[in-house]
Amino acid sequence: MTRLITSYDAVTDRLGRSDWLLSSLARFAFAAVLLGYFWSSASTKLGDGLLGLFRPSVGAYGQIFPRAFEAASYDTDQLSLFHWAVALAGTWAEFLLPALIVLGLLTRLAALGMIGFVTVQSLTDLFGHGGIAHVQTLGRWFDRVPDGLILDQRALWMILLIILVLKGAGPLSLDRLLRNVLSARPVAQPQ
Repeated sequence: MTRLITSYDAVTDRLGRSDWLLSSLARFAFAAVLLGYFWSSASTKLGDGLLGLFRPSVGAYGQIFPRAFEAASYDTDQLSLFHWAVALAGTWAEFLLPALIVLGLLTRLAALGMIGFVTVQSLTDLFGHGGIAHVQTLGRWFDRVPDGLILDQRALWMILLIILVLKGAGPLSLDRLLRNVLSARPVAQPQ
């Protein structure tokens, strides 16, 4: 029995030292499952033409501020500078943060930003769009049905992002490349 436990410990100790694999797989899963989702969502928020990068679409306001937009009779001119700034920042974040995660650049910061983004997105879906009143949207934990949009799916998104915050991007990343380049540079000595 001691031999079996020793063998088991040897294998699990090696697995415990494979943080690089966990980080790499988390970034791969994010790219495979969520990158397209976020970029598609962000593209619906862009206004027309090149200046659309600075003028969110009507749909952006409807998605981000559903109740305020309805109260403004769906007229973007009746919304404030705050609404424009949040819609613009949200659109850019939905493009930039996932790209940074996939590239492995500023990964921990980008994953932390995505945790905030997904939190705000979930609260907007629940309270702004009324999802809190629909069990199918809210979902339930420990109910044998893993298809609830908010509690089930977004819990898994958060775990993926938390792994990246805690473990970083892994070896196949721009973070690692930059760290290696910076550590290889000679340090200037004061004269």
